[in-house]
Amino acid sequence: MEDKELLKTLCMSHGPSGREHWLGDYVTEVFSEFGQVTRDNLNNIIIHKKGKGKGKIMLMAHLDEVFMIITEVKENGFLAFKGNGIDPKTLVSKEVIIHGKEAIHGIIGIKPPHLMKDEDRKKAVTIDSLLIDTGYSKESLENIVKPGDYVTVKGNYKELLNNNVSVKTVDDRGGVVALYRCAKELKNIKHDMDVYFVCSAQEEVGHRGAKTATNRINPDIGIAVDVTFDCGMYGLEHGDTELGKGGVICIGPNIHPKVRKHLMKVCKEYNIPFQLEVEAGNTGTDAWDIQVAGEGVATLLISIPIKYMHTSVETVNMDDIKNTGYMMAKLIESIKGEELEELVCF
Repeated sequence: MEDKELLKTLCMSHGPSGREHWLGDYVTEVFSEFGQVTRDNLNNIIIHKKGKGKGKIMLMAHLDEVFMIITEVKENGFLAFKGNGIDPKTLVSKEVIIHGKEAIHGIIGIKPPHLMKDEDRKKAVTIDSLLIDTGYSKESLENIVKPGDYVTVKGNYKELLNNNVSVKTVDDRGGVVALYRCAKELKNIKHDMDVYFVCSAQEEVGHRGAKTATNRINPDIGIAVDVTFDCGMYGLEHGDTELGKGGVICIGPNIHPKVRKHLMKVCKEYNIPFQLEVEAGNTGTDAWDIQVAGEGVATLLISIPIKYMHTSVETVNMDDIKNTGYMMAKLIESIKGEELEELVCF
């Protein structure tokens, strides 16, 4: 399967935190050619590709997406909701999917400016000021939707210039595609370490899948693959991460220094483009929980730069996804069992 095809299918699907199993069968089918696929009690999907049994390395990308949840069914087919990880400004005029007894479509509208009072025009958009309009009567809607039902944004897949793609939930299904690319690169390679690819659950609500999966696998090395901000227009004001210049290797206390330096050495040896990013504290990713699982895990964070994070138009460069997968594959090839203990020591 081509990377773009997989990214499109994953991103156009729906799987909010706690409902990753909606994508479970598809992900299992896609990854089953590379190893044994299992799921744990928290909906983590774990693919075990056997090596020579000389150590274990875990690669993790989260499968869940940001979401909304219904709090009240109102008159005239309107629904009140709360959000998780979504700026309410980005929800105005969006089409959404309400996952009730059946999936139904809704729209999030706003009062036209012609009808607003002056003070209303100056107010910030808040979740509490927004409603989902379904067009149903309240009586009909109550038979389909109830408080606690999930809502996700409906996205559109667009291919842009320079091998860029715009679609929802690149965070972090772009990372899942990077795992797939790595698995393809390793398919016929006899590597020393056993490899565990993990599509983790509930990252967006506290990295919960990372905790349980890492404790179960107990890897010698753990790599979180997530997304980071680009530094272009509407991106970070300070920094130099850009789309199309490779995966971003993190430096900081969450990251094992020797393993990180080894990865950079491998990238230089194989001319794999990469960028650097410094995080002085919490990286806000699964890496934060991987590192302190069990007795501690030598941890890396590799991020794929994107634009417009947590919106319906997240934009990514496909070469960055490919090269992120490629650098992980070459890292795994390079690690010899007899050198592992020294590598993971400080």
